[in-house]
Amino acid sequence: MELSDREEARTVAMSAEHKAAIAQGRRESKAIKAYLEAISVPKRRGRPVTPESLEAKIADLDLRIREEGDLLARVELFQARIDAQRALDQVAATVDIDALEVGFIECAGSYSERKGITWPAWREAGASSGVLRAAGIKRTRKS
Repeated sequence: MELSDREEARTVAMSAEHKAAIAQGRRESKAIKAYLEAISVPKRRGRPVTPESLEAKIADLDLRIREEGDLLARVELFQARIDAQRALDQVAATVDIDALEVGFIECAGSYSERKGITWPAWREAGASSGVLRAAGIKRTRKS
């Protein structure tokens, strides 16, 4: 189906304000989503895993691999070393929660107002009261 000249002429370019509003919405959504993803990671139980403890574990596994005579046991040690290296890589790639919190605080007020998101909804999503206050979100209930 072809468009007539008249239908093609109806295509209107977006205004600069409209483009700016879309860009702002994208920036805010990205900052808010990053913060919510960071705070939704479940806390691990037990002793904290540090880069130092993982490096020590990898060094110990390297030593045990060199000394192990049983080929099947060595394969298991290889896998343990690979798992420890992955864990070390994840620990090293931790997010800067403080920076994400600042981004959330900068964006959440206008985003909430525009989208009609209330204090209780943010709280259920995991945002703390202090962060919501800093973002200027009022503690109200929407009926």
